Amino acid sequence: MSTVRLWTDAEAEANPRVKAVFDDIRATRKSDFVNNVWRALANQPDTLERIWSGLKDIMVKPGALDPLVKEMLYIAVSVANGCSYCVHSHTAAAKAKGMTGDQHAELLAVIGMASQTNALLNALQLPIDPQFLVES
Repeated sequence: MSTVRLWTDAEAEANPRVKAVFDDIRATRKSDFVNNVWRALANQPDTLERIWSGLKDIMVKPGALDPLVKEMLYIAVSVANGCSYCVHSHTAAAKAKGMTGDQHAELLAVIGMASQTNALLNALQLPIDPQFLVES
């Protein structure tokens, strides 16, 4: 159950700032669907605008990383942070961008292995090999 009210389309239409973001979400994604994260953030228009702008800048704007790779990284970080909503939404986005079942299975295997070895190495508190300390 949500801890905040989720804005309806009618409520968004009545607030020019929220309407502008919702319209941009629809245009950017070429879909009429505005998911619950944006409907929740509508309660704080400043945050809604800032988060949508940042997300567009990182996830939508062309960059050095392929859009599918960005989504798969988002899934991995979301798993590590325990964000079920983001795991589900970015898995759907990755599938829409062409992630295959085999890629998803391998991604989950990598996430699982990294989680296991990270926990073990955190417990061992090993010194970092000098060869791994790269200067900028």
